Amino acid sequence: MKTNFSGEYKVEKFCEGKDVTLFGAFPTGVSITFRVSLPRKYASLRSELILFSDFGEQGRYPLEWTAVDGANDVYEGTVSVSENGLYFYRIVFGIKWGERSVPNYRDGGDVFQLSFYDPENKPADWLKGGIMYQIFPDRFRNGKKIPVKKGSVLNEDWYNGIPQYAEKPGDPVANNVFFGGDLYGIAEKMDYIASLGVTVLYLNPIFDAASNHKYDIGDYMQIDSMFGGEEGFEKLLESAEKYGIRVILDGVFNHTGDDSKYFNRYGNYKTVGAYQSEKSKYKDWYNFTNYPDEYASWWGVKILPSTNKYNPEFREFVNGENGVIRHYLRKGISGWRLDVADELHDEFLKELHDAARAEKSDSLIIGEVWEDASNKVAYDKRRKYFTECELDSVMNYPFRDAVISYMLHGDAENIAAVTSRIYEHYPKYVSDSLMNIIGTHDTERILTVLGGQPAGARTNEQLSTAKMTAEERKNGIKLVKLAYLLISTLPGFPCIYYGDEIGMEGYRDPFNRLPYPWGREDEELLSWYRKIGELRKNRSEFKEGIYQVIYAKKGVFAFRRDSLVVIVNRSNSVVPYRPAVLLNESERLSSVCGPVTDILTGKTLSSVENLHPNSAAIIVIE
Repeated sequence: MKTNFSGEYKVEKFCEGKDVTLFGAFPTGVSITFRVSLPRKYASLRSELILFSDFGEQGRYPLEWTAVDGANDVYEGTVSVSENGLYFYRIVFGIKWGERSVPNYRDGGDVFQLSFYDPENKPADWLKGGIMYQIFPDRFRNGKKIPVKKGSVLNEDWYNGIPQYAEKPGDPVANNVFFGGDLYGIAEKMDYIASLGVTVLYLNPIFDAASNHKYDIGDYMQIDSMFGGEEGFEKLLESAEKYGIRVILDGVFNHTGDDSKYFNRYGNYKTVGAYQSEKSKYKDWYNFTNYPDEYASWWGVKILPSTNKYNPEFREFVNGENGVIRHYLRKGISGWRLDVADELHDEFLKELHDAARAEKSDSLIIGEVWEDASNKVAYDKRRKYFTECELDSVMNYPFRDAVISYMLHGDAENIAAVTSRIYEHYPKYVSDSLMNIIGTHDTERILTVLGGQPAGARTNEQLSTAKMTAEERKNGIKLVKLAYLLISTLPGFPCIYYGDEIGMEGYRDPFNRLPYPWGREDEELLSWYRKIGELRKNRSEFKEGIYQVIYAKKGVFAFRRDSLVVIVNRSNSVVPYRPAVLLNESERLSSVCGPVTDILTGKTLSSVENLHPNSAAIIVIE
């Protein structure tokens, strides 16, 4: 029995009469009609769709012959499930009537993913069509002379200072050297941030902590004094509100610092910490294996002891009525980005999400997940980020990898495959709110990636002073412009890592966290970012428009967003497109009737136009 006709059959999905072929995630309880077209040469007498999950087969659904479509037979069947979860299916063809020997659900054939999520989830839509700006607070702008706190050092060389670094990656480093950026400085530059089209500001941790990065939380309920404390935070929220910009904070709940009021290894806080006494009320917030010096920590880093997310007191502290989540939502933030979301178990995440929604119905929870979050397995457990309302969105690292590969190698087929797979796996509300990134505080600067030399075996000392040549910067900026256009026009919202918009360089952490060089901006690149911001602001297609790949070959990637077609040329050849919007299988551009407009240039196209290498067009096809 032949059960696999890979590449020779076509599967379409319909929900409530609408073609939803691109989507593979649906509210639980809806009926999905599958329409399968199979070449008649296989003369299938009967077909089935086999639905299964990690827990075994969940059902078999007959696909009945309904029509003839050219050389194909068309079969249809309907699937509906009553429980949220991640499912898979395969289609079996050629089952004879009365045949008892049907394949096991694990046997042969192509496997596709199908998810069903809680229909009660009402995600916020204020982020759709917007732009996010990420700031590492110590490195953006110094707005007020703030005293240096005990144990910290101030590097006053804002423009040429080198961040403190370890001899080699993984070695201990104090991270206690600051450049003096603060919340007052961010508030003062809100007009600049708004000029990029930004609607959401995401801040790396701002709570009291010993380090400059603040991922070693010392006190969740205190804004760090070197960032301006509560007064600076209020000033920032006031400024953001004036410009219509929402604020999202970084939530670090997987671990604290060992120098914290909760662990208090060095006795710097007045509390009795978990490290100091087994009778401490915080002792069970952590996972000791041999008290007090052996305990679970993030990736074995002893200064970051892991919290016990199963402990009811810790969960109440984070997610309770007066917990961290609700406390800052009351103060005026709009949501959270959750650090290392994989380390937070499902019950904790669901509780956190519920707490946020209870406090502010349009709050947003974004998770740090580096892979496809729809089917992620972490610590041998399948995660339920979307099927159980744990996260509203995630950082879109798969896109970052695909965009970089496309920019460096012209790999159009790969970016088409990655984007299509992600959009098919995620609920549409997630796809429309994906945090599309090309750079973050955890990655090399995008200009360095696309234009500079790879870090290779160079030491941290060598990388600390490495600079791109003028030619490398020139070539890199061309590619950064295209990369930003892509993450801005694909479904989701672009997130700008501060300084990427003006051509900041930098290799791995901490060299990707230099101070913003005010007055030394690359104006060409900055103008491009502002232009894209205006496009997103003025075109509704970028809010939740459909996505369809049109062409992905030979370095050319073209896709549709409702009435817009985006074409990017990373080949070495000129691509003619009069007044073209489609690339057909003969690899020639097809035209539409009448002139069209390229909204990148504002030109009306009615004759042959050429799309040169390393350039793009956004065509309106009303």
